[in-house]
Amino acid sequence: MTIIAVAGRKGGIGKSTIAGNLAGEFAVMKKSVILLDADPQHSLVAWAAQGEGLLSKFTEKVDSGSPEALKTRVRKIKDVDIVLIDTPPGMPETAYAAALVADLVLLPCGPSPLDLFALKEAVALALKARAQRRSKKPRIRFVPSKFNLSTNLGRGLTERLEKMGKKLLPGISQRVILAEAVEEGMTISEFAPNSPSHAEFQALAKAALKVSN
Repeated sequence: MTIIAVAGRKGGIGKSTIAGNLAGEFAVMKKSVILLDADPQHSLVAWAAQGEGLLSKFTEKVDSGSPEALKTRVRKIKDVDIVLIDTPPGMPETAYAAALVADLVLLPCGPSPLDLFALKEAVALALKARAQRRSKKPRIRFVPSKFNLSTNLGRGLTERLEKMGKKLLPGISQRVILAEAVEEGMTISEFAPNSPSHAEFQALAKAALKVSN
């Protein structure tokens, strides 16, 4: 079983969008998936409830205020290929609990300088979990998120992340079609399988699986 946590110390960086669409992509790849929504807003649960798409089949709400409840739920999961955890930005204890059980921690970061400032805290939290486990896990990877290549900040995001010393996985650009998919209760793999956004998530899913194993 592969456990992937999507984390960040700041809201609005695309965590839930990435977690939900990654889960959908893994399902399309014929992987069995459980998606744990540990964000207090439970955006993924609301997204899944919009329709009868892939997310409605494997999305679960987890008490965001109880790190122990999250770890207990993960320990009870059996016979599943991939567990994805969407963590809350304002509850470091829950994000830390996710990092303690994860094989891979994905840290999305948008082009705003404020996103980059908060990213340092998220890295520190994941490194603390790795030290506690005395292991090479969780592996830590940045995911450029919500960027627009028509802007200077968007074009420079990858370079700025590389300077922070962690490896990057394929990024997810800012596209209206992702919000349109949510409105229909679908992942991008269902809503627009031939779109550039879907191609980005295909690349991210393949890279995440490769690095987490």
